[in-house]
Amino acid sequence: MISAVLQAEFESIFPFMRQAAESFRHTFYQSAQYVELAAAEPIGEEGQLCSHLALVMDGVGRVFKLSASGREVTLYRIYRGESCVLTASCIMNQGVFPAMAVTETPVRAIVIPPVHVRKWFCGEPLWQQFIFGLLSHRLESIISVVEEVAFKRIDVRLAEQFSRALGRGDRMIDKTHAELAADVGSSREVVSRILRDLGHRGLIRYTRGHIELLDATAIQALAAQ
Repeated sequence: MISAVLQAEFESIFPFMRQAAESFRHTFYQSAQYVELAAAEPIGEEGQLCSHLALVMDGVGRVFKLSASGREVTLYRIYRGESCVLTASCIMNQGVFPAMAVTETPVRAIVIPPVHVRKWFCGEPLWQQFIFGLLSHRLESIISVVEEVAFKRIDVRLAEQFSRALGRGDRMIDKTHAELAADVGSSREVVSRILRDLGHRGLIRYTRGHIELLDATAIQALAAQ
């Protein structure tokens, strides 16, 4: 059973629950479990059955594909107020998880057993709307990832990452070359080579695990290509 304090916090993050009937709210909190996970903890492996659907209250999870050669492509991240569409799909279809997932930061979440995810989808309109919302939002982002990997140069995709950071007011990115490679769907060696080139051109300055964005205008111009 989820405490009243956690219920109030959860409903501030997932407001659809405030509109739910009292009978559904009672069943939901009776069936749910609160969990806390450390950073860098595996939360899903390709080929496994999905044991729960997590609704993230705080923290960041990353969902990615891993090739036989060890190359990673980040499909999407799961933030506060979100859930994993691939987990929801695998539960609804009673299939296996088609990717990998890991916590990037410590995560707090409410988790729901698969039997209730499916049952509520058939009988609770608000829950059904929430699941459909996950599908529509994530489908667009995954298509965008496929387009970027298939059609955009790696330097342009890196510049887009940097441009988004600049848009948030961040001049420093704390990521390794391997992490950036996973984000843009390339290898660490290719990303390292491009970062060296961007450094020589004066767009960035990089040290181990840190990238300083120096020339915002040039970065945004490259991203616009």
